[in-house]
Parts: sequence; C-alpha cells; structure tokens
Amino acid sequence: MRKHYEFAKARPNPYARLLKKQITLRLDESTVEYFKDLAQDTAIPYQTLINLYLRECAASRKQLHLAWQPAK
Repeated sequence: MRKHYEFAKARPNPYARLLKKQITLRLDESTVEYFKDLAQDTAIPYQTLINLYLRECAASRKQLHLAWQPAK
C-alpha cells in the first residue's frame, strides 16, 4: 500500500448518482427506533437496514393488504 496517493487528476464516478436517490420519508418514531435497535445488534446503519428491507419487499413483489374499519 502506498503512503501517499495523488488525486489531482481524479474524476468523480459518473454512475454514483444512479446508485441511490436521496428522498424524504416520514416514518413512525417506533419504526425508526426498531431499525436503530436492530442496527446496534447487527452493526449495520439503520438507513441501510431500511433500504435492504424495502428492496426485499420490492424484489418479491410483496403486496400490502389493508382492511379499513369505518370510524364510529
């Protein structure tokens, strides 16, 4: 391994922006706490865990089934 690297002619990766997209997502506090606790147990950042879970849902085409109860 070198002691010094020269980055004067380095270029940013043109594909890096395609890898992930920053968004704002509102989550329940209890949901965020769940993933933060899981992050401590697994040593994986909680944002990464949320992304992995959502990616798994999308890959398996998981469908959410809701049954709304009318308010009384």
